[in-house]
Amino acid sequence: MGCCTRIERRCSSGRDNYSREAFPVSILDEVEMPQPVKFILNWGRKYSLWVMNFGLACCAIELIATSTSKHDFMRLGVIPIAHGPRQADLMVVAGTLTDKMAPALKRVYEQMPDPKYVISFGSCSNCGGPYWDSYSVTKGVDQIVPVDVYVPGCPPRPEALLHGIIRLQEKIQKEDIREKWSGKLTQAPLTS
Repeated sequence: MGCCTRIERRCSSGRDNYSREAFPVSILDEVEMPQPVKFILNWGRKYSLWVMNFGLACCAIELIATSTSKHDFMRLGVIPIAHGPRQADLMVVAGTLTDKMAPALKRVYEQMPDPKYVISFGSCSNCGGPYWDSYSVTKGVDQIVPVDVYVPGCPPRPEALLHGIIRLQEKIQKEDIREKWSGKLTQAPLTS
């Protein structure tokens, strides 16, 4: 039978005329959430970000420095190492993305569960950086995956990443839960 719900099995067998769209997937589809519930859910997501490190070049050293005791981004509720993309909420792309590495980045992003966020860290991942005119460099991570926060700099300081994380947390706090999980976002990406 595979991994499907009871309703899907009944639909595929042809015995009932139920469609998957006719049944709400969660309580979010059934009722409008009151503001205190939205606040609590967003607060929980804001302070429990698991990071998928996608370090490609020298910016990855600055990303690692952000998790050390001097900067300590765990105080912001950011867990520095997810065991894999299926446990991560946040992907930090740090460094020069080449055309050869772009499919791997896309694959890792697609394996992350919703809601998921991306921080583009450094000028190489933002726009190609000093290597923008190379034939093999992707001119920004946003050509491959949607980016929520851009952190400029070459190399960007660990403090800049902390500021980018705080900006992302502000964005998460203001989010509408239905909008984020539907994949139809109306907010523009932030620049740190």
